[in-house]
Amino acid sequence: MSGDSRFENAFESLKSILAEFSGEMVLVKNEPGSFHLDTKYIMKNKKPMFFGAVRITKSYVSYHLMPVYVFSELLSDISPELKRRMQGKSCFNFKSSDQELFRELAELTAAGYRRYKEAGYV
Repeated sequence: MSGDSRFENAFESLKSILAEFSGEMVLVKNEPGSFHLDTKYIMKNKKPMFFGAVRITKSYVSYHLMPVYVFSELLSDISPELKRRMQGKSCFNFKSSDQELFRELAELTAAGYRRYKEAGYV
């Protein structure tokens, strides 16, 4: 499902953040409105470890970033504006493009990638 066309610009911007890390990941899904990356690391339950995803839903674009769930200290320095976009422990929702917040999210994603790499997940 590609979702609402109002969200396509935000989706493409957020997708480009995650796509930067796809070289060492498993590309699970790359369809209109949905982009999903797993690591090659296999967990005890025999499933690959999730890294991140972007998806257009009915009401917003969701950006899921599992490293902030695994290493919650990564969230300690995020801006109040980005914190307000959080739903749950590792999901950020956007109804429109916000390049300043997207830059911050790109930095957070890079930090999460580094932590995954240090832990041997990438």
